Amino acid sequence: MAALDSQKLSPTEETEVQQWITTSERLKSSPSDTSILDKLNSHLTSRTTLLGTKPSKADVAIYESLAPAVKSWTPEQRTGEQGHPHILRHLDFVQNSGVFGLNVNDSNKIKVDLDEVLYVKPPTDAKAEKERLKKEKAAAAAAAGGEGVTATLFDRTKAVTEAVKGAAVDAKDKAAAAVGATTEKPKKEKKEKAPKPQKAPVVTTPPSPHLIDLRVGHILKAIKHPEADSLYVSTIAMGDKPGTDDTSEYEGQVCRTVCSGLNGLVPLEEMQNRKVVVVANLKPVKMRGIKSCAMVLAASPRLKEGEVDDHKGPVELVTPPADAKAGDRVCFDGYRGEPEGVLNPKKKIWETFQPGFTTTDNLEVVFDGHVVKEAGKELVGKLTTATGGVCTVKSLQGATVR
Repeated sequence: MAALDSQKLSPTEETEVQQWITTSERLKSSPSDTSILDKLNSHLTSRTTLLGTKPSKADVAIYESLAPAVKSWTPEQRTGEQGHPHILRHLDFVQNSGVFGLNVNDSNKIKVDLDEVLYVKPPTDAKAEKERLKKEKAAAAAAAGGEGVTATLFDRTKAVTEAVKGAAVDAKDKAAAAVGATTEKPKKEKKEKAPKPQKAPVVTTPPSPHLIDLRVGHILKAIKHPEADSLYVSTIAMGDKPGTDDTSEYEGQVCRTVCSGLNGLVPLEEMQNRKVVVVANLKPVKMRGIKSCAMVLAASPRLKEGEVDDHKGPVELVTPPADAKAGDRVCFDGYRGEPEGVLNPKKKIWETFQPGFTTTDNLEVVFDGHVVKEAGKELVGKLTTATGGVCTVKSLQGATVR
């Protein structure tokens, strides 16, 4: 606590800390007050600490007020649909992080089971939500009689316009009769139109593995899919900018939700806080109610002729170089270039080039141009970062990577 007491905070942050300390006093006397718990859980949805990322004595005050009650929370109160999972995550962080100086004995800590997740809120489709609000607004306007008012105004305006137009025509006819003739304007000669310049032919990019956007991803957390036994749901940072479609903020980072069929093939603990390689420009798809916005690359033994894939493994995640950062692009040597924004499913770019993704005897991930004639060159290129670091697998040689 000494380090937190001496911490420099802005006046705004100091005020917020005092407000949270006041809230902690209220929770100490009413730890089951759902109105306070709901607001606290919502506040922590995209924050690591109460101030965002900066630890403070407010975090300790909330922990000391809530920990005794949270220890006895049911699974439904912890991670159910009406539960408070973000409060649980925050308290677990406070009791295990040395920065808060609590030194809580293991026997006194809140027991947290990372695999016990009863409900995962589906990610919000921002475009669909905007369209829904637009329709509701239009319906409300119609119900209030807005359409009738518009029609009345339109009809009146039209009537006035027709009356003015009729009076103008009458005046013109009378003037023409008074002078005994009407004046005809000479017809203008049509100008010959200049021929339109020919457009340059569109240059089409020949298909190549570089059209697939392969990046380094950092799995911040992974859980079991609540509706599918074979799937994991991972929260992965992969270098997207704030505001990118199909992203959300988690622990201060812009992330995507990714479903992968690795449950039962890769232990859940191996999916936590680790670097992977992801395919970032596949069209998002819903997998048992959850929108998956990328794909995690993994290797498995190549099937021999006549064999059927029984999906029993072994499976190994593709591992980027140790110094690679989330969002770093990885490309196959000899096939570098800019990727497509989103791969058009009709062009089947991924399906065309994936059969060439394999591993060598040195456990390096490569693209073999001998296998895919559309690549245009019989070249074996390693999957590397811009600095030359090679992506690898743990033990599978001559594997298929997908």
